[in-house]
Amino acid sequence: MSLEIKIMAEMKEAMKAKDEAALRGLRAIKAEIIKAKTEPGANGIISEDGELKLLQRLVKQRKDSLEIFNQQNRADLAQKEQEEINIIEKFLPAQLSETELEEILKTIINSVGATSAADMGKVMGIATKQLAGKADGKAISTTVKKLLA
Repeated sequence: MSLEIKIMAEMKEAMKAKDEAALRGLRAIKAEIIKAKTEPGANGIISEDGELKLLQRLVKQRKDSLEIFNQQNRADLAQKEQEEINIIEKFLPAQLSETELEEILKTIINSVGATSAADMGKVMGIATKQLAGKADGKAISTTVKKLLA
């Protein structure tokens, strides 16, 4: 079942339940899907990989906003962003824990033969492809820096 169909079904349920937070998050996803489908060259189709990237981008945008709202002591806006993050993350694959991420990255570092921070690019190239959807790029980068230091 495609992401768009899942979103539509969830939207119906959220409307019936009068769940405003869920509806906000689902509408944001739907808007991005429509935008992605109408981009030049998309031909009205989004790949599964494209859907995953779309969801990750939405979560990243909201996390950035959440951080800003928390810095500015805007708890009302921060709460809305957190609610939307929770809704969007339901459609992403389960994220790796910090220890699982570290173990996978150690394996990648050993296979590439990376020894210093200068080799970070090699590791990141493989890691971002292998861990797409399972870990945030920022978390991968931070862990790789820590392991290569």
